[in-house]
Amino acid sequence: METIRKQASKLREQVARQQQAVLRQFGGGGYGGSDTVITDEEELHRHQKLDKLYISTRSAKRFQRDIVRGVEGYIITGSKQVEIGTKLCEDSRKYGSENTCTNGNTLTRASLSFANARAQMEKERGNLLKTFGTQVAEPLRAMVMGAPLEDARHLAQRYDRMRQEAEAQTIEVSRRQAKVRENPGNPELVMKLESAEAKLQDLNSNMTILGREAASAMAGVEDQQQTQTLQRLITLVEAERSYHQRILEIIERLEGEMRFEQQRIEAPQTPQVENITSSPPPSHQEANNGVNTSQVHNGTSDAMGYFLGEVMFPYQADSEYELSLSVGDYVVIREVASSGWAEGECKGKAGWFPYDYIERRDRVLATKVIEVF
Repeated sequence: METIRKQASKLREQVARQQQAVLRQFGGGGYGGSDTVITDEEELHRHQKLDKLYISTRSAKRFQRDIVRGVEGYIITGSKQVEIGTKLCEDSRKYGSENTCTNGNTLTRASLSFANARAQMEKERGNLLKTFGTQVAEPLRAMVMGAPLEDARHLAQRYDRMRQEAEAQTIEVSRRQAKVRENPGNPELVMKLESAEAKLQDLNSNMTILGREAASAMAGVEDQQQTQTLQRLITLVEAERSYHQRILEIIERLEGEMRFEQQRIEAPQTPQVENITSSPPPSHQEANNGVNTSQVHNGTSDAMGYFLGEVMFPYQADSEYELSLSVGDYVVIREVASSGWAEGECKGKAGWFPYDYIERRDRVLATKVIEVF
């Protein structure tokens, strides 16, 4: 259809030029001067401009429709991915809540971290899909189906029909001019020629007005299509960029948490403390007298100040002077004896415990410090 339309348009332009040449040749004296020629350069330029605007707006409309279809397909696929991700999140949270493992809770904590992160990612994906729908697909769909484009195209079509009528009337005027020249002085032929020329003048005037209106409307629609479509594409790209940045932040945080849990589960399950079983904790009297408690374990330093330690292995106290520990607890360590025992406080209780059961932590959250007391 497009090829046929272009061929018809070119044919009409050729016929109009031929008519113009003929009328200029035979319209020099008497009737049918140059004012009867409708296909002057200005009108021809307007017709060509409208033809180009029609092609431009139609191509832009098709592109907008393609964007809408693509975004809608992305939304459908993304919604299915949100559904799958949400199910995975629920399964991970269920496993973490049940905590059926009998040998530590490292995987439990990792699964809960994964569930929380996955829930955040699926929420971000849902927000992205909502943005695609409300800020990209819907505005473009409204432009494709909107009245301004249809009204402008109707004006262009009316102009095209009127232009064809004017071309036909030009031929009629040319024919009557020829008859008047063949039969000079015939009042009836002169009257018919004047009527045909008057009708042609009306068509020319109306066609010029309608052509300007159609060109203005089509140019306005073209400008709107170009600016609005570009803005919708920018909105789409910005939404995706923001989405991927937030997803990257969530994944990086999740990876750090899971790496920490991996280090926990890959660490030795029993500490290498040969001296702990052979050396009992300092007695209450020795601790009060400061015997052997001013040196750091392994003799690396003396007069150590208070510091925090994280319990890596559980310990069950055997006497009232010892302190029971659970994995993950934080202890304020006040003294470290050369025998391998340390004295500190955890959750409001104080006592001795094996120093190799904990790891020093210089940086911990404030909430962990509060838990110690």
